[in-house]
Amino acid sequence: MNNESQAPASCCSTSPAQAASTAEAPASAGSGCCGTTGAERPAVEADGREDLLADGGQDTTTCPVMVGNPVSKKAAEAQGLFRDYDGQRYWLCCAGCGPTFDSDPAKYAANMA
Repeated sequence: MNNESQAPASCCSTSPAQAASTAEAPASAGSGCCGTTGAERPAVEADGREDLLADGGQDTTTCPVMVGNPVSKKAAEAQGLFRDYDGQRYWLCCAGCGPTFDSDPAKYAANMA
């Protein structure tokens, strides 16, 4: 029975063998495990998906029908996924939310209060 741990030596390596063959610089105090701070780390690949938080949240909201679903205001407007009610604009996450919002706009507007 093998008692050696199969866990990576650090978060920066994928296997003990790879960690042993890679000379890693020690992390300095206050830095991440890879010796970098958050500002220096490269962005995670989005696999072609739109980064809805790239604008710092100014263009994002949530759907009043499917509460908690993030919505890009620009993308929703481009697709006609919004409703105006009582002097306020509400952005929807999908086409199915339009008729639902229209069925009781006061109820769904209250979800955003």
